[in-house]
Amino acid sequence: MPENRLELGAVVALPYAELNILLADLRKAGYLTIGPSVRNDALIYTEISSLEELPRGYSSQQDAGRYQLVYTGHQRFFDITPGPHTWKQFLFPARSELLTLRKNAGHWSIEDNHSRPKYALIGVRPCELAAIQIQDKVFIRPEWSDPVYRLNRQSAFIVNVNCLHPGGTCFCASLGTGPQALEGFDLSLTELEDVFLVNVGSEAGRLALSELAWEPATAFWQQSAHAGLEVARLKMGRSLLDPASLPTLLLDNLEHPNWDTVGERCLGCANCTQVCPTCFCWDIKDSSDLSGETCRRERVWDSCFNPDYSYVYGGNTRPNIRARYRQWLTHKMASWQIQFDTLGCVGCGRCITWCPVGIDLTAEIAALRVEHH
Repeated sequence: MPENRLELGAVVALPYAELNILLADLRKAGYLTIGPSVRNDALIYTEISSLEELPRGYSSQQDAGRYQLVYTGHQRFFDITPGPHTWKQFLFPARSELLTLRKNAGHWSIEDNHSRPKYALIGVRPCELAAIQIQDKVFIRPEWSDPVYRLNRQSAFIVNVNCLHPGGTCFCASLGTGPQALEGFDLSLTELEDVFLVNVGSEAGRLALSELAWEPATAFWQQSAHAGLEVARLKMGRSLLDPASLPTLLLDNLEHPNWDTVGERCLGCANCTQVCPTCFCWDIKDSSDLSGETCRRERVWDSCFNPDYSYVYGGNTRPNIRARYRQWLTHKMASWQIQFDTLGCVGCGRCITWCPVGIDLTAEIAALRVEHH
């Protein structure tokens, strides 16, 4: 271990092999270490314990309605752009048991399920980290906080990896959410040849790194990281013009004819909301066993594309796909700003990639800028 003292904000170099030690140390500290891995020819976020389980040698090709893993044999661990999985599944799970009621000797008792694992999230992209911070604004507010989300979030250890190889549907540079993370991480990695350049973002990150064989970062390594990130900013597959104008643009064009056009293409399948790292619609489901002596209440992911989501007694407030698509886009890119002081999009491009008919959010917004009479 170097004698130099680590400080918050320090930038150091870490040999690749040391990441194995970091994973082992985090597991000893009680964390489940979760990272990207290729399983059954698909990229998923799952429990990992070593570098060998990361998608080394893989890249991804993506465009509207298309995502393909490609094995090229390169030596980078984090070259691949994210697939359909998002980190919100660990902080805001797809299914959360809220309580269980049990009947015993004629009396009901309530069991609160507040036992949650501690997660160490390894390989969180800057856009995905920005999505976590957006969900923080939704679920943890001064007047109210969600107990399930807060418990998962406050114990999470986040290792960000800056993005040097954006994909064909990425547009995080337009929104200022990538390709480099500036805050919100415990440790931030930039993958260079032979080493990771590591930025210390928290006291927990400093303590975890202090036990590893890091080296002072030379000017060469820092310049290499800077140059790589600048190239990444110019390689985005998509762009979004003037994000600050979006709330006004969308809310002033609720009857634009393009809503009819996209409504005819959209399948209403809800893929975009399920792969989105910020969407947070949910429903509550109650169930009981056949004996009638055990009842459970769960929170489950839902979607504004689900017709039942907007059903109220007497009818549906959004009775067709046109209305539901308009609600999704205007909420994410307009009223979300009013509610939470941020847009609900981070430019990850998942909604474009995983749309079966290739609907492109950036193109739809551009179409709204075209005046109609």
